[in-house]
Amino acid sequence: MEMDLPVDIVTLENLEQSMPRWSPANSSHLYALVDMGSNGIRFSISDLSPPRARLLSCVYRERAAISLFDALNGSSGDAGSNGPLTFPPETIKLVSQTLARFRAIAVDDYGVPPSQVTVFATEAMRRAQNAASMLEAIRAEAPDLVVHILAPHVEILFGSVGARSGFVDVKGLFLDLGGGSVQMTYMDTYAAKVQSQRDGESEASYEVTAALAGQSLPFGAARLIRVLESAGFEVQSTEKQKLHSGMCEAFERLRAKFPTLAATVAEPNTSGIDIYLCGGGFRGYGSMLMHDDPIKPYPIPAIGSYTVSGEAFVRTKHLLKVNDSYDGKIFGMSKRRRSQFPAIVAVVDALIAAVPRIRYVTFCAGGNREGALVMKLPREIRESNPLTHLADPYHGQEEAAEQRGQDIVATLVSALPASMGLAGAVNVFGLQLGDFYASQIWTRNGEDASANAAAALHDAIMQNPSCPGLTHLSRAILGLTLCSRWGADIGPIDAELHRNLQALVTAADPDAVFWAEYIGVVTAALAKVVTTRPRTKDAILNSIRFKSSVEQGKKKLKIHLDICVSEASIRGHNPQHLIDILGSVTKGKDNKKVTVTISQL
Repeated sequence: MEMDLPVDIVTLENLEQSMPRWSPANSSHLYALVDMGSNGIRFSISDLSPPRARLLSCVYRERAAISLFDALNGSSGDAGSNGPLTFPPETIKLVSQTLARFRAIAVDDYGVPPSQVTVFATEAMRRAQNAASMLEAIRAEAPDLVVHILAPHVEILFGSVGARSGFVDVKGLFLDLGGGSVQMTYMDTYAAKVQSQRDGESEASYEVTAALAGQSLPFGAARLIRVLESAGFEVQSTEKQKLHSGMCEAFERLRAKFPTLAATVAEPNTSGIDIYLCGGGFRGYGSMLMHDDPIKPYPIPAIGSYTVSGEAFVRTKHLLKVNDSYDGKIFGMSKRRRSQFPAIVAVVDALIAAVPRIRYVTFCAGGNREGALVMKLPREIRESNPLTHLADPYHGQEEAAEQRGQDIVATLVSALPASMGLAGAVNVFGLQLGDFYASQIWTRNGEDASANAAAALHDAIMQNPSCPGLTHLSRAILGLTLCSRWGADIGPIDAELHRNLQALVTAADPDAVFWAEYIGVVTAALAKVVTTRPRTKDAILNSIRFKSSVEQGKKKLKIHLDICVSEASIRGHNPQHLIDILGSVTKGKDNKKVTVTISQL
């Protein structure tokens, strides 16, 4: 990149020195980020206050619909041209004024320290011959703004880490499809943790190792659609062949670099490779899959954590037909994204051809901005489980708060037959949501139960929509379990949402709906005895406990639950009321039969 002005190029080597680091001692934990992408300029302000920094809580976001890619290529015609690429004056003026506005929102309106405002640019700024003119205009409008131009490997780092940030642990390929380029790398946090325990902290983190091994290909959706729409057949064929070859080479390089990926490919009995996709182009493909999902309407609107099987993912021709034939609005798809859909499909087809046996594909909400935020954090925070930070019912003010939360979870878990096993089970405990679920049990105690049941369903799909760790399956399980905790008495308008959440859960585990309902009504019985969040140590254990057993009958699984209640807690109660609370699961449905008894603690 030739420029007539010194430019701040961020590389993997100077990353820590180029961007401000997070510290618990900082006077402010607000960080503003501007991502000058090829298809649009995105701006966000995030609160990284401890102890919840890992949640990357966003307090403001905005997107400016400025396509730097279109502006560049409008100056030279065809996207495949080798002529000079320059930003026109009107684009330079608009971008500089937009960034000055974003800076004012961050610093003047939200109080973000100027040193904690970061602007970074990617493919379009790397390619522009007059990028220096853009930088001069930005400095004229906002003198204290520094634009960091990311080297390709840093863009791979931020994109993959941002996508990874939405999950507890990952193992799979990571791809990011923007307007100007597509990146591919591989991450296995399980293997990285084993390696770290065995060898200690390595000099290069697994994120940097993934970035160095990754490949960036110049086949973004905006660039590729220009080729498909304006170039002749021979040029189109040549570009598609380059895309396929580049994707295959990138995958083979990753397979040679990472033993766990090579083992997955080599072992014919493995179920296949998981893929994580981020970037606007891939999210558009995910939105089309969601529109065409067998569960109609699909109950969770956020594309982040939406997961499909490999069989569904590879139906590219069918999805092209849907895009061409559907006249209405497709949620999550702008007109521009739908116009680019043939190019997106071309990239997906190249991915399918390069990667054998795709198992699951998950679409990620996080991207460059989230990746940049995560890389500011120390390793112990960025590798922590985000789900552990969701629940803080005691606001960290009492030393015994954590113990009481554990008592609530342990008491509810005791109502589950020990033979079930919780590791990986599709319920609030197996999905590591126990602490958060426990924090919600006494919320809205003063509201009507039917209103609370409906709110539980809507909160599950809309509350904290970008929260890391909350997958679509986790949200559905939370919604169904909390709805059951409040009696599941919902009106017709919410019945469809309830059914579709059940369908989502059933696809993962046919028994999971029953156990969500069971845990919910057991929770309701607990809340009938312990009417407020416990304030003292052992308040739960001294009031109510559960004992459970199970046996397989000829036709049904027979579950017996004994509710042990202290004399003081049961006083004034009709014990039959506790049994009635569990009535919905004692009717012998789903090949299961539950019997309930009451005993004294």
